[in-house]
Amino acid sequence: MREPFVGSTRLRLAGFALHAYTASGTVLALLIVIAAIDGNAVRALWLGLAALVIDGTDGMIARRLRVKETIPWFDGAMLDNIVDYLTYAFAPIVLLWSGDYLPHGAYGAVLAALPLLASSYQFCRVDAKTDDHFFLGFPSYWNVVAFYVVVLGLSPTTTGIILLVCSVLVFVPVKYVYPSRTKAFRSMNLLTTAIWLAAYALLLTQMPDPNAVVIGISLAYLGYYAALSLYLTFWVPRRKVA
Repeated sequence: MREPFVGSTRLRLAGFALHAYTASGTVLALLIVIAAIDGNAVRALWLGLAALVIDGTDGMIARRLRVKETIPWFDGAMLDNIVDYLTYAFAPIVLLWSGDYLPHGAYGAVLAALPLLASSYQFCRVDAKTDDHFFLGFPSYWNVVAFYVVVLGLSPTTTGIILLVCSVLVFVPVKYVYPSRTKAFRSMNLLTTAIWLAAYALLLTQMPDPNAVVIGISLAYLGYYAALSLYLTFWVPRRKVA
């Protein structure tokens, strides 16, 4: 198949459209915050799902369109980080705070601040995404945390503990799988991630009484993701050395 010419006007316009597609995540973040303030957690989570889909697809499209070559003066990676911080960290924490999913008072405020500060640190690390396509440290999946807090109806105390633990894990150098880019088990990662996204949507349609089987399938993905990340961080390097 013939490669598109990077100087092509059509290809450059497609690149601009792709950047606009990525930037739409900022609007979704605003809508998530509005839904949270309105007290509509389910609507906020639907919007969060849309943000997940955009984030999971824009990178692959960008590489196909060779946007770094066609629009070299525009930093798509920075745009992606801005959008990710808003949709993965800021908006989900607003949802947890405004929906009374966190303890009241100063304790709850501190717990809400921890993920934002930890993510601010992580998003500024040059090695947050490694050369072999992993996330270094807990990858600011606060949107996923918020999803389970709402769907499972977790208590403020439990939610606070999860936020505290995950904030600490941001600084622990475990290599977490980047589902769309990590080469190891990539086909399985893409398949299981797609199943998880489908389970996410199905659970939202079942609210406020989500099906236990679907919850189990959804949580099984988290177990798979965590186990694979630990395996690839600690076990595989040891085998190579041996």
